[in-house]
Amino acid sequence: MPNEKSPKTQTATLKEAARKTALLQRRALTVAERIERSLQIALFASQIKLPSPARVAGFWPIRDEVDPRPLMAKFTEMGAELCLPIVSGDDLVFRKLGREGDLVPAGFGTYGPDEHATEVSPNVVLVPLAGFDRSGQRVGYGKGFYDRAISRLEASGPVTTIGIAFACQELEAVPVEPHDRTLDMIVTERGIIRAKESKDTK
Repeated sequence: MPNEKSPKTQTATLKEAARKTALLQRRALTVAERIERSLQIALFASQIKLPSPARVAGFWPIRDEVDPRPLMAKFTEMGAELCLPIVSGDDLVFRKLGREGDLVPAGFGTYGPDEHATEVSPNVVLVPLAGFDRSGQRVGYGKGFYDRAISRLEASGPVTTIGIAFACQELEAVPVEPHDRTLDMIVTERGIIRAKESKDTK
């Protein structure tokens, strides 16, 4: 009997290759380039329509990730309440962000509010990623935390998902598995890619 990979395994293999390609491109940026481009991303905050009231889940950057904190600060100026994710078992919970001094290790090298912070349900989620395409598909880090968390949040109401990345992380097409969640938009230092508009023009 031929030893053929199932379609799911083939897709997962293609996704792993896409992840490596995008991460290599991101890793090639210098520290100064990452700082500058993260600041440029924040300039597009005013072009993003937030719900009212807005509860925005940011994230604490690790390794050579884009730094979403300048964008998060802009959202605060726009009246949004901020929270950060905490790894809890196989899921993410979100805690209201207070003073930076209250941050504790939150899993996988990230930081978030301690156990005294209020747990909240965000209606806007800034999503870290390894790679993305213009249809709103993303390659994460392979653990599925955000896919599960977004599915849970959507059970209680609409959630706007915003991928945050450098433009060099764009891929021609991201392999898609059944559990993958499509992003509403991706923001890079070059501007906003609105996934629905990209799909409508195909």
